Amino acid sequence: MIKVQPVPIQYVNQTWPMVERFIASALEDGELGEPMYNLDHVRGYVTSGAWLLLVAVDENNDIHGAGTISFANHPLHRVAFVTAVGGKLISSKDTVEQVKNIARQNGATVLQAFGRPSIVRLWRRYNFESRNTLVEVLL
Repeated sequence: MIKVQPVPIQYVNQTWPMVERFIASALEDGELGEPMYNLDHVRGYVTSGAWLLLVAVDENNDIHGAGTISFANHPLHRVAFVTAVGGKLISSKDTVEQVKNIARQNGATVLQAFGRPSIVRLWRRYNFESRNTLVEVLL
């Protein structure tokens, strides 16, 4: 069984070498379209506490995946936004519920993410709904 847990900020640098490949993979997959940040930026955000680092571990505490979440306050909601997620066999109804609970524990009332079409189809299984379609052009 996979357990998703936040990494306290004081342990981010110790944990980073074990999760870097998962985050790098997420960024390479182009989840967000045109890259807005790279691996060094993600590390900076999580080491500063601006983003939350999550790890997916098994019963032996072996890491099978990792992700990051940013938080933003809006007039009606505090949004937890999945900024990166990577790993193997870490997506299940149970792990999504764990992420939702972590988001709630951090005051979030909404969980959001961008995803390519295959990820959107997968996350629909976990009650995510498409709200908007992002379009972009480089200037």
